[in-house]
Amino acid sequence: MKKVIITGAGGFIGGALTELLLSKDITVYGVDISEKSLERHAEKENFIPIIADFTKYEHLCEMIQDDIDVFYHFAWQGYGKDTQNFDVQIENVIGTERACESAVEIKCKKFIFACSSYEYQKNEIDGKTGYCSIYGAAKTASKAFARATAHRASLEFCGVIFTNVFGIGDCSNRSSNSIIKQLLQGDNLKSTKGEALYDWSYIDDVVGGLYAVGEKGIDGKEYYVGSNRLRPFKDIISEVRDVLAPNAKIEFGAFDDNAYVDYTGIDIYELYRDTGFYPNCDFRESIIKTAKWVKENL
Repeated sequence: MKKVIITGAGGFIGGALTELLLSKDITVYGVDISEKSLERHAEKENFIPIIADFTKYEHLCEMIQDDIDVFYHFAWQGYGKDTQNFDVQIENVIGTERACESAVEIKCKKFIFACSSYEYQKNEIDGKTGYCSIYGAAKTASKAFARATAHRASLEFCGVIFTNVFGIGDCSNRSSNSIIKQLLQGDNLKSTKGEALYDWSYIDDVVGGLYAVGEKGIDGKEYYVGSNRLRPFKDIISEVRDVLAPNAKIEFGAFDDNAYVDYTGIDIYELYRDTGFYPNCDFRESIIKTAKWVKENL
């Protein structure tokens, strides 16, 4: 890769990937909704800011006239309660399709779409098990539209699946940050039973995997980008507790949530087989670094 486009370049994952690629002397066209969100990259000579929301994505081909190798699409709106809001999530489907259409017009070589483990989230209601996430459904729909558009134009397409990404630079209220903050404050934790398989993936492993997909990902494939260490959620937060606040207590089963990610449909080792990339961040060290950052910044 020599030149790339990243939508959501001011966000947590998009921003971290931007920093990695810039450090490798790759030119990055960073797309986000405001100049402020892109300020941290502004001093790099090989960074070109593009201010655009979804309504302007159809004009990206006019804003970016260059020989682009990879188009990474991370931009998304609507988290928290809005993950189950159809009106909010459908805008993401439209934005993704416009991004892919612009990638075609720009004549990019590869389009990489940020999928989600929520596409595989299920729960049981009245004895029936089924998919339960509107956010996940929007990701699936977005992927289907973009994949079809890419295929029709002979544009390479790869999907990348994330789970719970944590680390330095995450300013959100995701569960990992909330748990870390509570433990740093000396609070006890309340949790679900925590029996379903889960994964906390450190940001350095994730952007390393994203770089590998950009360089070596095979057209048409969907790659899991995580720690590759699936284990029950209760084991994860117990280890986080042991690292940060060994005396804190965890009340498992305090919340009733039977939703889980069905990992039977996800090949967590395909990224390694196709690219040779394997995550190598130490979980304990990653938690300590993240906790230090959270304490100083959130």
